[in-house]
Amino acid sequence: MFRLDGRVAIVTGGTRGIGRAIAEGFADAGATVVVASRKAAAVAEAVDSLRARGAQVLGVTAHMGDLADVQRIVDDTVAAFGAIDIVVNNAATALTQPLGSLTADAWTKVHDVNLRGPVFLVEAALPHLVVSRHAAILNVISAGAFLPGVNTAMYAGTKAAMLSYTRTMAADFALRGIRVNALAPGTVETDMVTNNDGATQERMANACWMKRMASPDEMVGPALFLVSDAASYVTGQVVIADGGLVPAR
Repeated sequence: MFRLDGRVAIVTGGTRGIGRAIAEGFADAGATVVVASRKAAAVAEAVDSLRARGAQVLGVTAHMGDLADVQRIVDDTVAAFGAIDIVVNNAATALTQPLGSLTADAWTKVHDVNLRGPVFLVEAALPHLVVSRHAAILNVISAGAFLPGVNTAMYAGTKAAMLSYTRTMAADFALRGIRVNALAPGTVETDMVTNNDGATQERMANACWMKRMASPDEMVGPALFLVSDAASYVTGQVVIADGGLVPAR
């Protein structure tokens, strides 16, 4: 039920962190994986690594803030493999500013990458998802979508908006055979987290009931469940994989 053999999966932000773990997990489950990210060298390294695992893989250098790049992810995928079955919207920018200090340029960058890009990737992929027998969209949001983000207002706001889009897409696409769900990680040991100072990292790790960060690999199981036949009757839902962060707050 958790196998993805014969399915083509796009994973944005698939060169590191949660996206890289998901790309590897999907490849190990039999999927053909398209890794999209903005740095060409990182894309090339991820492609080589996935091929070494025996995967059929394509790398696309693309910036989610550029709608031409977003369309090219879809076009290159279809040109290479003739289909799209799974879209994982994982790429995001952690740029954020506290309320009272917002700038228009930062606002635009965060919303373009974290919200506009993912929504328009689904728009571009939709004609191909409609004809798939196993169509699934997974929007990677954040536990922050459910919490006040005093210093992360723009980031948390875009993730909350993606949850709303997830539910609306699920309702709209259900009779077209496309399931849409979200994954909301808590504190995961990625560059986004480890770029903080030690005291901040410790505070973030201890904020949940389990008193630790997650490994990126711990997001693979929930992601694989949501896009596989194991979740064939699941749509419009969010799995909060946060070690108990949201209920602790």
